Amino acid sequence: PQANLVFITSLFLGTTITVSSNHWVMAWAGLELNTLAILPLISKSHHPRAIEAATKYFLVQAAASTLILFSSMTNAWQTGQWDISQLTCPVSCLILTTAIAMKLGLAPFHFWFPEVLQGSSLITGLLLSTAMKFPPITLLYMTSQSLNPTLLVTMAILSAALGGWMGLNQTQTRKILAFSSISHLGWMAIIIVYSPKLALLNFYLYALMTAAAFLTLNSINTLKLSTLMTTWTKTPALSAALMLTLLSLAGLPPLTGFLPKWLIIQELTKQEMAPAATLIALLSLLSLFFYLRLAYCATITLPPHTTNHMKQWHTNKPTSILIAILTTMSITLLPASPM
Repeated sequence: PQANLVFITSLFLGTTITVSSNHWVMAWAGLELNTLAILPLISKSHHPRAIEAATKYFLVQAAASTLILFSSMTNAWQTGQWDISQLTCPVSCLILTTAIAMKLGLAPFHFWFPEVLQGSSLITGLLLSTAMKFPPITLLYMTSQSLNPTLLVTMAILSAALGGWMGLNQTQTRKILAFSSISHLGWMAIIIVYSPKLALLNFYLYALMTAAAFLTLNSINTLKLSTLMTTWTKTPALSAALMLTLLSLAGLPPLTGFLPKWLIIQELTKQEMAPAATLIALLSLLSLFFYLRLAYCATITLPPHTTNHMKQWHTNKPTSILIAILTTMSITLLPASPM
C-alpha cells in the first residue's frame, strides 16, 4: 500500500507539474515523473508480458521526452524563449507534434499502445488510457495556436482509420479499448488547432466513458470476448449498462459520446473542412463495428451452458458506486450540450 501510495501521488504530482508549468523544462520534468511513476504499476504482476510492456512503454516515453526537450531547445535557440505558449519556430513545432503523438499513441506512432495495454492490468490500463494522456493533451492545448494544422489533420485521420481497422479482428478487451483510444485521439487531434476547448471537452468525456468501461470490465473480471459472453447470466444489470457505455463510446446519438463528435463536426464545417469531417465520421463507423461486437458479446449472446447460481445484482467490489456514477454520466450527459 505504501508503494502504491507513492506511485499514485507521483502520478498526480507529475500531471500537476506539467499542467501548471510555463517553462518547457518544468513540463518535461513532470512528464518524466509521470513515466517513472507508472512503470512499477505496469510491471507489478511478475509476468513476462508485463515486463515487456513496461520496457516498451519506457523506451517510447523516453524517446518522446527527449524529442520534447529537443524541440523546446531548438525553439529557445531560435527565439530565446523558454515559454510554452511562445513556441514560434516551425521546425520545433513539427518536432513537438511528433513527440506528443508518440506520448499519446497517435498514429503513425501508435504501435506501442495496444501492446502495453495488453501487458498491464485493467486498472493500470485505465490509468494509461486516461490519466497518462492528460499532460500531453494540455501541452498541445497550450501550444495549439502555433501548430501545423495539415500535419495534425493528417495524423488525426490516420489515427481514426488505423484505430478502426486494427480493432476489428481483436478478441482481447484491452486491445479493443486501446484501438478505441487511438481513434478517439484522432478526433481530439483534428480539432485542437481550430477549437482547443472542444478538444479538451472531448478528452474529458472520453476519459469518463473509458473509465466506466474499464471499471465495469474490472468488476466482472473479463479480459477476453469469450469470458465476456458468460457475464450476462451473472450480472445482467451491469452487462446492460456496459452495452450502453460501449454504444456511448461509439458515439450514438441519445448518449453522451455523441456530444463531442457532433460539436467537432459542426466546428470543422464552420472551418470549411467538410471533406475531412465526412472522412473522419465515416471512419468512426469502423470503430462502431467493434464496439457493437463487444456489446453483442456482453448482452445479446447467451452461452450454451447456463449457470445455475443466483444472479448477482451487486458485485462485491469497492468500485461499484463509482461505476454507477460514471456509467450514468456516460449515458445521460447529452442534454447538457447547450452549456
